Formats: sequence, C-alpha cells, structure tokens
Amino acid sequence: MLPELRKVVTFDEDIYRDGEKAADPVLRVIGVAAVVANPWAGRGYVEDLQPEIRRMAPVLGKLLTDRLIDLAGSGDAIEAYGKACIAGANCELEHASALIHTLQFGNFYREAVGAKSYLGFTNTRGPANSQIQIPLMDKHDTGRRSHYLTTQFSIYDAPAENELVVALGAATGGRPHHRIGDRYSDLAALGRDIENPAGIDQ
Repeated sequence: MLPELRKVVTFDEDIYRDGEKAADPVLRVIGVAAVVANPWAGRGYVEDLQPEIRRMAPVLGKLLTDRLIDLAGSGDAIEAYGKACIAGANCELEHASALIHTLQFGNFYREAVGAKSYLGFTNTRGPANSQIQIPLMDKHDTGRRSHYLTTQFSIYDAPAENELVVALGAATGGRPHHRIGDRYSDLAALGRDIENPAGIDQ
C-alpha cells in the first residue's frame, strides 16, 4: 500500500422517493475516496510529475475501483460513473489533476464496469470538509441525460493543507423520474448534427 495513504472513506445512499413519488427501482448512489499526502508538497515547483503519477495512480485506481465494485455488488450494477480530486490549500491544482487524469488511474474503473464513455470529472482545491462533487454520466452514452447525477459528500478532516482527496463515484441507474429527453432529441428538434451541435459554419 502507498505510504501516503491516510484513510479511505465510503459514501452510500439509497433514494426511495423523489418529488413525492416512489423511485422504481430504488436508486443507489455511492462514492469512495482516498485521502493521501501530496507527494509533491514541500518540493517547490516540480516540473516532471510523471514518476509519482506512475507510482501512485495505478494503486489508487485499483484500490478505489475494488471498493466501489464491492459496494455496488458488481461492475454490471453500475450504470453511471465519474471521478474527482480535491487538493488541499497548499497544493497546486495541477496536483489534483495529476492523479486522476491518466489512464493508469481511470482504466481500472472503466474496465471493471465495461464502460465505453470517458469519465466525467472535477478537480478543485479546498479546505477540510469541502464538498466532493463527482459528476456522473452513463458509462456507455454521454448524451443520455437521465444519468446526469452527482455523488456528493465531504470528509470532516480532509483534505489537510498538503493532502489530496482522490475519489470515484457511481450510480445504479438514472434519476428516479427523468423526463427531460436526451441530447439526441434536442439535436433532431434543432436540425443539428451530432458532430456540430452548435451549427457553427466550418
């Protein structure tokens, strides 16, 4: 295990009702976060971040993915997914990006759930107890708006000033009563092409 790892925190909620109507099926939203010491802290400006990325990202990717799959029951049970990192106040925003914006981190999750789409993300900076907001979307179809959700939780003592909180989120379905259509119906109504939704002349 990584010497920088301080703790792992899990978040798990089951939504039975929304908007005064029962959810059918019940929607489960989950998250797992690792609190780690920033390996670049106290070293001044570090030009080459790759050695620590290669050392830490795969370990964190596997650890968080395994925990999340255990919570969900299986990779197939997860329909929406995403990732996030919060850097402590004395860390660079680039340090938050470094550990999650690499295939050495994200591919563990992508392969475990059999996903085709990219992982939605946030990379931010903040003090302890900052809201961790992990944007979720359908693991196969980025235009499926029913699965635009957010796993949201906080950790009372993290990140400390020189820590990073690395997190993955998931949901077992879409919003309980989704009824706003999808990206493709909007494009059809506007007469636009999926490759050029704003209709900008080339």
